[in-house]
Amino acid sequence: MGMHQRYRWPLSVWIMGLLGLACILAGLLLLVGIGAGLHPLLSNSGAALAIIVSGIALVGSAGFPLAFARLAARDADRADEAQ
Repeated sequence: MGMHQRYRWPLSVWIMGLLGLACILAGLLLLVGIGAGLHPLLSNSGAALAIIVSGIALVGSAGFPLAFARLAARDADRADEAQ
């Protein structure tokens, strides 16, 4: 294969990835018990687990636009090689 075209990470990857990491961090803090002083519902471990799972889902969802960008770059590489 020839030169590989570099691709940029789409903005949606950064947004969903950072929000996902923030949710995971917030969920871990709630799991430790820091949220009890903020609101009574946050003292429940179920709330912490729900936020952690939401964060994992956001990080996983960030992979889709990244995969599409990689596929587009690969297709552009093949189109350049064909010429």
